[in-house]
Amino acid sequence: MNSLVSAILVGLVAVFCMLDSRLLGRMNFEQPLVGATLVGFALGDPGTGLAVGAATELVSMGLVSVGAAVPPDMVLGGIVAAAFACLTDASVETAMTIAIPIAVLGQLLGIVFRSVIAVLTHRADAAIAQGKFKTATNMHIVVGTILYSLMYFLPVFFAVLLGTDAVQAVVNLIPEWLSTGLNVSAMLLTAYGLALLLSLMLNKKMAAFLFLGFLLSSYLELSVTAVSLIAVCLAVVLLGVKYHDGDARVATAPADPDYDPLEDDE
Repeated sequence: MNSLVSAILVGLVAVFCMLDSRLLGRMNFEQPLVGATLVGFALGDPGTGLAVGAATELVSMGLVSVGAAVPPDMVLGGIVAAAFACLTDASVETAMTIAIPIAVLGQLLGIVFRSVIAVLTHRADAAIAQGKFKTATNMHIVVGTILYSLMYFLPVFFAVLLGTDAVQAVVNLIPEWLSTGLNVSAMLLTAYGLALLLSLMLNKKMAAFLFLGFLLSSYLELSVTAVSLIAVCLAVVLLGVKYHDGDARVATAPADPDYDPLEDDE
C-alpha cells in the first residue's frame, strides 16, 4: 500500500476515534483497543492492530482525566504504534515503546490546543450577546470539530508518512540488551496501569475473586477466555442464590398498607 494512502487512512481513523466522545456520542471507538484495531483493518493487518491495541489498552486502563489534569493521549499513541507495527512488522513490545512518547506528545498537544480553542468560547459568548445564535452554534460544532480533527489528523498523517522508514531504521539499530530493557519497561507499564485500575475498584469482597482467577490461570494454566467464562458462570450462580432467597422473603412478608419506602431508614 502506498505510504500516502496509508497515512491518509490512519489519519482518518484517528479523526473518527477522536469524534467519538466529542460529536458522535460515546460508543467506545475512542478506546485504544478499538482505534488500533481499526488501524489494523485499514492497513490490512487486523491481528497486529488488535495486539497493539490490547497492550495499549492495558497501559491506559488506569489513566483518568480528573479536573484539569490531562493524562497521556494513549488513543493517539496506540493508533500511531499500530500503524508502525503494521507497516514495519515490528513486535508489540517495540510498538509500545513508540506509543508512550507519542502519547506524551499528544498530551502536550492537547494542553496547547485547549488553550487556543478557548478563544472560540469567548467569540461564541459575544455572538450570543448580539443574538447571533447560528454563529455561536457554528463556533462550537463546525469550527471546533474542524480544529479538533486537524489536531489529530496532521500529527498522525506526518508521523506515518515521514516516520515509517526512520522508525524501521531505528528498530534495526536497537541492540538486544536495549530491546530487552524496553520489553521489560512495557510490561511494567502494563502492570502499573492494572494496579491503578485495581486501586479504584478492588475491595475485600472482590479480592477473593481476583486471587481465584489468578490461581486458575497460574496453576491450571487456563486461558483468559476460560477464566472469564468461569467468572460469568460463578456470577450467575451467586446472583441466583442471593436474590432467590430475597424474593421468597418478599413474597411471604405480609403487606402493610401504611408502609412508606421513603421513610425506611434501614
